[in-house]
Amino acid sequence: MKIITLEEHYTDKRIMDWNNQFAKKQEPASPEQAEAMKFMMAHAFPGDELLDFDKRLAFMDENKIDMQVLSLTSPVSDLVPAQEAVEICRLANDITKQHMDEHPDRFAGFATLPMADPKAAAGELERCVKELGFCGVLLAGRYKGRFYNEEEFFPIFEKAAELDVPVYFHPAGIPMEVQEAYYMSDAYSFIVGAELASAGFGWHVEVGIQIVRLILSGIFDRLPNLKFISGHWGETIPAFLERMDSILTREITGLKKQISEYYKEHVYLTPSGILSNDQLEYLAKLMGADHILYAVDYPYVKPDHIYEFLAGSHLTEEQKELIAHGNAERLLHLV
Repeated sequence: MKIITLEEHYTDKRIMDWNNQFAKKQEPASPEQAEAMKFMMAHAFPGDELLDFDKRLAFMDENKIDMQVLSLTSPVSDLVPAQEAVEICRLANDITKQHMDEHPDRFAGFATLPMADPKAAAGELERCVKELGFCGVLLAGRYKGRFYNEEEFFPIFEKAAELDVPVYFHPAGIPMEVQEAYYMSDAYSFIVGAELASAGFGWHVEVGIQIVRLILSGIFDRLPNLKFISGHWGETIPAFLERMDSILTREITGLKKQISEYYKEHVYLTPSGILSNDQLEYLAKLMGADHILYAVDYPYVKPDHIYEFLAGSHLTEEQKELIAHGNAERLLHLV
């Protein structure tokens, strides 16, 4: 069974150094925040595995992964001015292309875009797809606290639909005011609250809301060919589709379809390394196996049963092949 995984991160020292020039200007809001950041970096940051492609290829071989779709590990800092953001993203995409060229049978690429300049971002996406051979774009979090349903960002989605490539939505840090209001408490430590606000829960809720807001904005009525990918089994949203349909009816939203109809038609899910048979079987039934793709979230997550998880599941052989590689080949034009 061929395996293609989609949410696989890397970085490059040139990008890190450039981005950090601006990120250093943003000081932690408090000593507690600084301590929490230090703790999370020590426990979650994968070190040189983001940089070391020999280790990456060894991991892929050990786990029978035929191809990874590479993406830059984090968005360009919101503090980076628009022109510099355009340059950083262009460099990042050129570096991704270098890795693809060095191992054309092992790596594909998702574009990194300068969200500070949506029109330039649309142009960079077109360059990545038409000139570099990329198969989509990965957007992380929000831009300066703004969700992407705002009209200013529409050219990016319009270009993705025109190019027939998907938009992968990935979690990123959430605003401190949101963290403080929803996740911090005197009942537990600041570190616990910071973890709850990030990879423990908060990141995922927010990126799920990102997709719901875009649906409610009517983006799929405007761009019927647009496709999204949502990791971590849909970032909490699939379990609430029926509820949203019953409350946010077409009479209220003014949309042509119910929320669940847009979701099941336009959104594709990946596990992002959460290899849960219960979620796999539930979502294969809810969404259909033709709307599930495979993702590991390397190197942040490194399961030791990537191949066995799918091969040993209760799905049919046809469903397994779709999830393992068939859907990615079709959606990302990898064949």
